[in-house]
Formats: sequence, structure tokens, C-alpha cells
Amino acid sequence: MDILSSRILLRPADLVRSRDFYRDVLGLAVHREFGDPERPGTVFFLGNGLLEVSGSSEPFEVPPLSLWLQVRDVRAEYARLREAGTEGLREARLEPWGLWEAWIADPDGVRIVLVQIPDDHPLRRDQRTFRGDSTGSES
Repeated sequence: MDILSSRILLRPADLVRSRDFYRDVLGLAVHREFGDPERPGTVFFLGNGLLEVSGSSEPFEVPPLSLWLQVRDVRAEYARLREAGTEGLREARLEPWGLWEAWIADPDGVRIVLVQIPDDHPLRRDQRTFRGDSTGSES
């Protein structure tokens, strides 16, 4: 399979409420809108991915879906979002795997994991080796 593009599709219970949350509260940039001008579907930039909020669904239990969003300052973002009325599920804390994480929920209860990667974490370092050199240098 040759994947050319991908996105997460979210069908909220209340389209306008969820669109406003992702656009105005989280502050995601809009990639494009489509469909009914009164209730458009909206595709948001999500780092190196896309999130489409469109259509609708019946109210549901908390879905088995989480969004993982890397941010620069997890404590500041968590505080900003709580101040804006977002449901906080857990304040930021350092996880055993070395990432700072805080959890919030969107209006339908979808868990959003806010993640800050410390400067010294392996995700920030190039783990490749060059020409057999285990230091990562090309010399």
C-alpha cells in the first residue's frame, strides 16, 4: 500500500460546538472548509497530519480515540485551555517514558494528550549512525 495522504475523521455530536473548540479554543489552523456553507466540514492542520471535523453522530460514550498533540510548553497550554473552559483530565506530569503529558477532553469527551518532549529525550536526537560511527558524526 502506498499512502499518499491521511487524516483523522471526527464525527461529533454537535458539529458547530466541536468545530469552534478545535478552531477557537485549541487554535488549530484551518486547512480547508467544504460542504454546506451554514455547517461546513472543516479540515484542520494537526502538525504533520490533518483532522477533519464534519458530519455528525449520535451522542456517544467516550470514544476509544485519543489525539496526541506535541506542544512547546505543556504546562502553559494546559493552563490556557483550562482557563478557556476546556475540561482538564490530568495536569502535566513527567511520564516514566520521559515525556511531559497533560490530558484534556474535547466537547464530546475525546481525550487529547498534550505532550512536551524534553530537550534531552531520544525523540529529539538523531539515532542513526553514519559509516559505522556510533557517535552519529559523518567525519
